[in-house]
Amino acid sequence: MQMADCDWVEQAAAWPELARWLSDDAAERLGQDWDFLARPAQLAPAGDWRIWLMMAGRGFGKTRAGAEWVRAIAEGDPEARIALVGATLGEARSVMVEGASGVLAVAPWWARPAYAPALRTLTWPNGAQARLFGAAEPESLRGPQFSHGWADEIGKWPGGQAAWDNMMMAMRLGRVPRVVATTTPRPVPLVRALVAREGADVVLTRGRTADNAAHLAAGFVADVTRLYGGTRLGRQELDGELIEEAEGALWTRAALEACRVRHVPGALARVVVAVDPPATAGGDACGIVVVALGGDGRGYVIADASVAGCSPEGWARAVAQAAQGHGADRVVAEANNGGDMVASVLRAAQEALPLRLVHASRGKAARAEPVAALYEAGRVAHRGAFPELEDQMCGLLAGGGYVGPGRSPDRADALVWGLSELMLGPKGEARVRGL
Repeated sequence: MQMADCDWVEQAAAWPELARWLSDDAAERLGQDWDFLARPAQLAPAGDWRIWLMMAGRGFGKTRAGAEWVRAIAEGDPEARIALVGATLGEARSVMVEGASGVLAVAPWWARPAYAPALRTLTWPNGAQARLFGAAEPESLRGPQFSHGWADEIGKWPGGQAAWDNMMMAMRLGRVPRVVATTTPRPVPLVRALVAREGADVVLTRGRTADNAAHLAAGFVADVTRLYGGTRLGRQELDGELIEEAEGALWTRAALEACRVRHVPGALARVVVAVDPPATAGGDACGIVVVALGGDGRGYVIADASVAGCSPEGWARAVAQAAQGHGADRVVAEANNGGDMVASVLRAAQEALPLRLVHASRGKAARAEPVAALYEAGRVAHRGAFPELEDQMCGLLAGGGYVGPGRSPDRADALVWGLSELMLGPKGEARVRGL
């Protein structure tokens, strides 16, 4: 039975003390017992499955998990014939077999396989065998047949789908052929197709770099989180998120990365808090985004203070706090749904709030197009990273439509109102009424 993560942390901390009370032989055996050492997410899932996809951030322990799975299969089944497929043959050798967490490194002395690099084979004492392949040469997977396979870093396979298809067609030995695929997420067709099959013949394990912090260099997680946390690179490489681009989106993730800055130069000329109130109490999130005009004339997104699941009084307090905390000279709130109510709850939260109500006559995506043009012209930057806001921006489509995440782009809509007020003025489709 797999333990909870908190139990694993306690067990890992207790291991040095436990080892003191064991004989050398018992300590050595226990120190090679992967069921004892592994985190729950690194152990093969229970039940019937064809493919186990481990999609996680760098340093999560994917290679160790893959190598230990191969070891368990080989030691338990003399008839096992295992394909070890890396992005290239060189990576299969240097990472999957010879690496610090590879098959040779995890093998105990009493069950160490004989390695023949020239023949690209591993042979265990009981007769189980493994053979190395590179996905860059997908045709090399034609002909051989296997009972199991470990496919590493499939997100960067040069052979892509062709190499995967040839490997899967070779899985025709044994009672239940199985494949483990380990990868850092990348939105390539092969990875996307496997994720879409979750719950059918694919079991998906997700994970973050921070999950394995106990076995990484001191300070590493904190350092990379400080540098990359919330960015597309950090979310993909550290948090293990599969980030996809919507075709025809007004914003792309590459464009948002290019407009990211750490600091706003000079003093702020104006600060606007923009609000997209939820249509129902306790329903969708209330989009609250803070934008500012820098001394250089560029617009800057400086905070996403959005809240979810709040009563009208709750989100109104969040708006007032954002306005006060950032010294806003204007609060812009969409009033299409209950304008008087919006005004009253915001006034109740702070009577002197510099409020302006705006009314939309066109859809959210149409309103966003002039603001997207500001980004294309290099006139807007993001101070830091705003993952949830940016996900919604990348879900708005040119010509209309929204493809998620969520039902409504509340954060993105607030951003549009804020930058329209800040840089486009109260004109065009936004009809403004002062209070």
